Amino acid sequence: MNQDFTQQWLTEIQALKEQMAGLQHDRDVAWESGQKWRQLYNTEAEQRRTDAQLSQQAIASLKAELHKLQGLEVDTLAPGTPVTAIQQEIEQLKSVEDLQAKLIAVIKERDRLLQALKTEQDNHAQTRNSLTTALGDAIDSLTRERAGE
Repeated sequence: MNQDFTQQWLTEIQALKEQMAGLQHDRDVAWESGQKWRQLYNTEAEQRRTDAQLSQQAIASLKAELHKLQGLEVDTLAPGTPVTAIQQEIEQLKSVEDLQAKLIAVIKERDRLLQALKTEQDNHAQTRNSLTTALGDAIDSLTRERAGE
């Protein structure tokens, strides 16, 4: 009888060890999945930051050009914008009509870039929400799977 009791305990201990190994494996799989989602999120976030930075540089360049065309002094220009290139472009404008046409074009481009920036910001927020939701769903699914075992 004592041997049966000992065998029962050994069997139960072995079953618990197997269950624990399975749970550890599930944990490792979930961790790897979480790492992949974090990497995807970070890659997407970095791309959005780069796109936003490029858009901001383009907007700053257009603002500088607009101010110059309006006759305003611009103390700072976008990094990498040579003053001589802007001056040469301004010198090519021969009439008030040319200036007005250039100003209209610059304003349209500015508005387009502002809209593009807003779209990128909205896309970034949507991507962040989607990835966060997917990560939460993956964790919930794993939790349910573990609870079912």
